[in-house]
Amino acid sequence: MTLPSPALVWFREDLRLADNPALLAAVDSGRPVLCLYIFDEDSPGLRAMGGASRWWLHHSLATLDADLRKHGARLDIFSGAAQPALERLVKQTGAEALYWTRRYDRAGIAVDTAIKAALGDRIEVASFNGKLLVEPWTIKTRTGGPFRVFTPFWRAVLAGPEPAAPAPTPREIDGAPTPDGAIDLAALNLLPTRPDWAGGMRETWTPGEEAAAQRLAEFLDEEVRDYADRRDIPGVEGTSRLSPHLAFGEISPRQIWAATRHAVAANPRLQRGCDKFLAEIGWREFSYGLLFHNPDLATKNFDDRFDRFEWARPDEQMLEAWRRGQTGYPIVDAGMRELWATGYMHNRVRMIVASFLVKHLLIDWRLGEDWFWDTLCDADPANNAASWQWVAGCGADAAPYFRVFNPVLQGEKFDADGVYVRRWCPELADAPDRFVHKPWEAPKPPRNYPAPIVDHAKARARALAAFQQLKE
Repeated sequence: MTLPSPALVWFREDLRLADNPALLAAVDSGRPVLCLYIFDEDSPGLRAMGGASRWWLHHSLATLDADLRKHGARLDIFSGAAQPALERLVKQTGAEALYWTRRYDRAGIAVDTAIKAALGDRIEVASFNGKLLVEPWTIKTRTGGPFRVFTPFWRAVLAGPEPAAPAPTPREIDGAPTPDGAIDLAALNLLPTRPDWAGGMRETWTPGEEAAAQRLAEFLDEEVRDYADRRDIPGVEGTSRLSPHLAFGEISPRQIWAATRHAVAANPRLQRGCDKFLAEIGWREFSYGLLFHNPDLATKNFDDRFDRFEWARPDEQMLEAWRRGQTGYPIVDAGMRELWATGYMHNRVRMIVASFLVKHLLIDWRLGEDWFWDTLCDADPANNAASWQWVAGCGADAAPYFRVFNPVLQGEKFDADGVYVRRWCPELADAPDRFVHKPWEAPKPPRNYPAPIVDHAKARARALAAFQQLKE
């Protein structure tokens, strides 16, 4: 008996069933559907996942498999370079179609283009937008080029066509048999062993499509009304915390857009918070445009004036103090400790700690970007690089290079009562409010908390002098 030829759905950063155009195309083809994930660290140029992302990926894949089984399919996992793996699968299964969600980094595009060239004359090969509201080549300035400034970019998006309505989850998927060569999820070795550093992540996060949808619903129901006022306060639950779910495609921006618009229609008082929230989704869209048009975004200055800037030779002790949250500046240390414990950091604090590394220590932004890539569970090739360049002053629509955050004033402004600092720096739990962000000034400074590794005033003066060379 000859089995019917299947359609292959190649999951990547779209680990969900709802609003997944690639999966929907396979189901609509009428063929049996073979859902697969290829853990590819062998194709040229692809950036290896960091540790926190690997942890999230393990649980997201497990959840996706469980969700697929509820609908009649399963997730089959493979490892190795994608092109030879797919060529083997097509030959072995007699597949007549291959569908995937598009990606926008140079290495990923190169892999996908090669696969289309190799298989496109034998089977149907199609890719879909399941990752963005608008694809990078569709939004152009009046002169026909890509946007370099966020506000006009987002204005152009808002003035354009309404994003397509998200598609529902397929009711039933005719799952194809598992082919030879599939491996167990555990064989990918994505989870830490010794030491097991993921305890804080397990306590903090629930990966998966269902958790993403629940988190969006809770945010729109309970928090978005005050989002514009509370989003910069790290000591409260004021943000959506959807970024890891977005990074792995457990929820789509179209789903977020539609749910947010629906919330405003039901309660117009949510308009201000929802508009600000969608603008943050817009920054992600803007970042992907930057990545698409500037493929070296994670390694090359967007503003080439910075190519001649002489960063300080990295002081390993200071770099390690920054990584471990031992700089002596409480708001910086709290952020870095939150990151290490949970794989996440509040966005306002991300800006503060990034500014400290680049401006106070004069350490190359790329070292910070790389650390975030390894430790963030929402590590994203566009957002991470674009945001680091923005803080450093060398990115698109960047903060001016002479803007140097004062970590004490930032702490006092955005964590006035010290809730965030006390949570992540327990050495300061009993510090009086007036000294919690500058404990070295207290009559009795805490003995177990480090002194500042640099003096703010001197570090600021050094940074301004160093960056002055860009004007000369």
